[in-house]
Formats: sequence, structure tokens, C-alpha cells
Amino acid sequence: MSDLIEGYLGKTVERKKSRVPAKLDYIQSATGLFLGLFMWGHMFMVSSILISKDFMYAVTKFFEASFIFDGGNPLLVSIVALVVFIIFITHAALGMRKLPGNFKQYQVMKAHADNMGHEDTKLWFIQAFTGFAMFFLGSVHIYIIMTHSADIGPYASADRVWSEWMWPLYILLLLAVEFHGTIGLYRLAVKWGWFDGNDPKTTRKRLKTWKRVLTWFFLILGFATLAAYMKIGYENAQAGKVGERYTPTAKVMQLDNTTGRLG
Repeated sequence: MSDLIEGYLGKTVERKKSRVPAKLDYIQSATGLFLGLFMWGHMFMVSSILISKDFMYAVTKFFEASFIFDGGNPLLVSIVALVVFIIFITHAALGMRKLPGNFKQYQVMKAHADNMGHEDTKLWFIQAFTGFAMFFLGSVHIYIIMTHSADIGPYASADRVWSEWMWPLYILLLLAVEFHGTIGLYRLAVKWGWFDGNDPKTTRKRLKTWKRVLTWFFLILGFATLAAYMKIGYENAQAGKVGERYTPTAKVMQLDNTTGRLG
């Protein structure tokens, strides 16, 4: 009964203001921070293809713990993807609390934002829209990684992007992730005053500059990475190699030395 009263009135039975909204806000911030930093790290990992196929293969095997298991264990990647998915859904569910419940509420909020002309309020609308898109696009991507963790590598990933027609989804997901993530981290820094110092107004301007720089940096890096996978996937399709797995250069050279054949 006490939970019901608190839910309706926003106050406990002792007539104290409920702390539940603050706790949920804290969890939303924590999950958002984790997901934002994780996505940046994830972008650097997948962009290893820009260095070389061998390097991307080595990164993949590292996260499969090939230094422990012979040849690596893709199940570890599935477990990490599951944990990320749980955090992702939790963050999305908490974020939905602040979305307008119907079109009338949306009109009121939009009119209020237009009248204010406040940049941070406009950023909230962008974050809300991209977050809604990510709920669907991101869920598809994470589910694929969970269920096909063994199909990650220079060729397998490229085939998924090109031959399985995932590149349109990845373009939309990339745009949503980078705008949502950088805006979200900026708003977290402002909300919790992490870098305020003695002049919060100047700090906010600097944070906005960093937000723009990071958005452009990760968009350029993301599209360059996607283009690289599309190129490899296209070449595999033209050569009839769709479905083949990549063999690192070191193994090819070792095979040549053993058999005496040229690779």
C-alpha cells in the first residue's frame, strides 16, 4: 500500500518527498555513461579494420580470450553482448519516463522549446528522437552479435555488412548512436557539474565545442570503417568468397613453410 501511495502522490507515507525519481535518475545516468563510453571503445575496436585485416582479426581473437582458450571462445563475446543488452534495455526503459505520453504533450513541449529558443532543450529533442530510433536499431544489432558471435572477423563481418544487406541499418544506427551518445555525455557533464570549476558558463561552452568535435570525429571514423567493410564484402561477393573465413597472414606463411607451397 505504501508503494501505491508513493506512486500516486510522489510522497512516502511519512509525508516525505519520494526519493525514487532521484534514484531512477541516477541509474539512468550511470547506465548512459557506461553505454556512451562502451560505444566509443566499440568504435575503436571495429575500426581496427582500417589498419589491416590481420589487426582486426587479432583484436577479435583477443576479445575471444585466445590467450586462454585455443583459437578463442566466441561465447565470451555473447555473454558481454547480453550484459550490454540488459544495460541498454534498462537505460531505454528509464529514458522513456521523460518522453511525452501523447501527441498533445509533445505539442506543448515543442511549443515551449520553440518559444524559449534554448539550445540545450533542442538537444534534448534530438536525443529523445535518436534514443527512440536506437531502441529498435540497436536491439537488432546486439541480438545478431549475441546469436552470431562466432561470425565476427574481417570477412565474416564484411559479408554481414554487404551480402546480408546490413549496411543501411548500420548507417542509421551510426547516426543515431553518435548524436545520442555525444549529446548524452555532454548533458551528463552539465547535469552533474563534473567539470564546472569556477566558471560553469565558460565550461559549458567548452563542453559544447568538445561535443561537436567528438561527434564529427566518430562520425567520420564510423563511416570510414563502414566503407572499409562494405569494400571487403563487395570484393568477397565478386570473387565468390562469401561465407569464407579469414586466415591471418602469419598462418598462411606458416603453411607455406610447412608444405613448401606458395600461398
